[in-house]
Amino acid sequence: MTARDPDEVVVGIDGPEVEHVVSGSRFVGRTYAAGDPESAARRLAVVRRIFHDATHHAWAYRLGPPEEPRARFDDDGEPSGTAGRPILRAIEGAGVHDVLAVVTRWFGGVKLGTGGLARAYGEAAVLALAAAPPSVAVRTVALAVACAFEDLGAVEAVIARAGADVVGVARAFEPQPRFTVHVRRSRTATVRAALVEATAGRASFGAS
Repeated sequence: MTARDPDEVVVGIDGPEVEHVVSGSRFVGRTYAAGDPESAARRLAVVRRIFHDATHHAWAYRLGPPEEPRARFDDDGEPSGTAGRPILRAIEGAGVHDVLAVVTRWFGGVKLGTGGLARAYGEAAVLALAAAPPSVAVRTVALAVACAFEDLGAVEAVIARAGADVVGVARAFEPQPRFTVHVRRSRTATVRAALVEATAGRASFGAS
């Protein structure tokens, strides 16, 4: 899946466990939604507790916006580059962000070699990603707007005309009308300019 809209990004979801067996070794892969390194670490800790008898828990994640993704991986004791890196390549190949992929291995008694390990971990990650179709998230900017009561109708009219450019609105009216307008990122300047014009510059903007 590829997000074609500049305000959209393909993000991972919590997926089912997918099993992949190679020469007696059992590989179980799964994806998790992860918005930051801390949430990824928590999900990984849960996997380690559930599959405490496993030989390895290799993983990779890619977090943040497509323009500046943060990626990490770990082989968890497997030969360098044979586990975490193939998992990360699978994530990148799927074009997914904000996702953690974990592949847990139980050694089956037959050594797979570095090439065999890399293929097995990569294939398990590909299967896990395929089993958890990613979703598309809309990237927004929260625009905090305050106005006088006499400009309330003008502000509401701008929000209404913006249509799909506005993803959500929160309103408060004490001590004055205040809005938190969630605007598609690429349309923020346009909506802000419309609010300034509609209120003759009287609307004020601040941190949401």
